[in-house]
Amino acid sequence: MADNVRTVLGLLPSGVKLFAVVKAGGYGHGARPAATAALAAGAYGLGVATVAEAIEVRDLCPHDRILVMGGLLPQEAPAAVESGAALTVSSLSLALALERAADRHRVQVHLKIDTGMGRFGCPPEDAPEIAGFIAASKHLELAGTCSHFSSSDSDRRYTKVQLQRFLAAAQSLGVDPGLRHIANSGGALLHPEAALDAVRVGIALYGCEDARVRPVLSLRARIAHLKTVAPGETVGYGRTWAADRHTEIATVTMGYADGVHRARSGHGWALVRGRRAPLVGMVSMDSFTLDVTAVPGVQVGDMVTLVGRDGEGRILAEEVAAWSGTVSYEVLTSIGNRVVRIHRD
Repeated sequence: MADNVRTVLGLLPSGVKLFAVVKAGGYGHGARPAATAALAAGAYGLGVATVAEAIEVRDLCPHDRILVMGGLLPQEAPAAVESGAALTVSSLSLALALERAADRHRVQVHLKIDTGMGRFGCPPEDAPEIAGFIAASKHLELAGTCSHFSSSDSDRRYTKVQLQRFLAAAQSLGVDPGLRHIANSGGALLHPEAALDAVRVGIALYGCEDARVRPVLSLRARIAHLKTVAPGETVGYGRTWAADRHTEIATVTMGYADGVHRARSGHGWALVRGRRAPLVGMVSMDSFTLDVTAVPGVQVGDMVTLVGRDGEGRILAEEVAAWSGTVSYEVLTSIGNRVVRIHRD
């Protein structure tokens, strides 16, 4: 991961600050190991989704460099203030709640403006009023102004529209906007003009969705059972797969509770002894099955690689996403808590 952080920093204009996004348990990798590696490699701060996630990593860097990017309810204001993290504000009502909760604290906030994502963020026309309140308040400090691209990796025209809207809105505030940031991974790597003062990069740091970075994670399990099924015999719930020949079936100790999506039933491959073996039958909660007939010498206990390398073979999270009808983000973040994480430098 450290190499990916350095790669991203090398592609950014000089002086741009990098918030390494470690929400959702560091995209399934482990929030603290991901944060530690990113900060050591030069990240300025961390991006998280919730106050609880901020608390998990707040001993790793200055509190005000941990940005809670998700939406907050007004009743969450006391806990949010107590966390010491920088907080994202999308409404005047939340700014008021934070000011009331701050008491003796000084709270850094980032004003979020909706430029076309349609999710969080205030309308651009409301931004000057909220920014003015923050600037005049006793306890709040406008440390940044932000937005979020909706399609930076697929729609160049609309990305430029969003950037123009954001720059105009930030300029209209009437106060210092602080750090201006709108770029996610796609924005930072595909639209250098959008880097501005800071970027928030997640998926690229984990080695996905850009050829210039390297995958960080490998996902592996072991074969727990082998059997030969005769032609016409079925495997798995619903009897959705039937053998058309004598077939060697390997049962693997990982299922949809662990992140092997049920949508992968009968779709895609895993690596066994460096060779691709197809998934057959329905994925169960705790296991799935492979046709390993074409893999010589398979034994109980053999390692199965769902994401990563094995010998000359490799499977990317993006491939798994295609087989599952989803995106690499979901492939990574849906890896369950039962899966043991082993972290290496």
